[in-house]
Amino acid sequence: MHILITGGAGYIGSHVVKLLLENSDHKITIIDNLSTGFKSIIDTLQEVRPFKFIKANLSNWDEIRGIFKANPNFKYVILRYFNVAGASPDLKIGQKTKDATHLIKVAAECAAGKRDKIYIFGTDYPTPDGTAIRDYIHVSDLSDAHIKALEYLENNKSDVFNVGYGRGASVKEVIDTMKKVSGVDFKVIPAPRRPGDPAMLIAK
Repeated sequence: MHILITGGAGYIGSHVVKLLLENSDHKITIIDNLSTGFKSIIDTLQEVRPFKFIKANLSNWDEIRGIFKANPNFKYVILRYFNVAGASPDLKIGQKTKDATHLIKVAAECAAGKRDKIYIFGTDYPTPDGTAIRDYIHVSDLSDAHIKALEYLENNKSDVFNVGYGRGASVKEVIDTMKKVSGVDFKVIPAPRRPGDPAMLIAK
């Protein structure tokens, strides 16, 4: 199978590519304009085994039409997910985005002394502890879901799926857990809700 992966130089895409390169003989092509991805990640992945990398912008329809024209039997799977966290077990790739705002990464940086405080945006939501609840998923599990989606695609038509654990954790629960496992009691500051943030997001 020839697999086209968009955003393969970024956080989530790179983990999917790594899993495919290590566990399959599929032909891999990555499209990424490197606006949020990293060329260094492409170089790291090329050490696993060679693949084709196309630096292109998906908003450039001329380029995209050319790719699809060369692959007339193209099928797709779209996965919808919410809050992704973690790194590959060998720690070769992970979240590299500077000043990332993801709760788990920020909490980890506080525990590691890279930040001096963390904000909780909203403590008056209609949830058990008043903080927002999200369905956090480890990037390795999400990568595995992409592989399962490819297996599904072999004998089925293009489709769209939600991906998650089907259960959530509150902002306060995540912070308290980070403090417990790290042994660091970092500063937590309550702040107003951010516009548009729902009380709960859980995959179903």
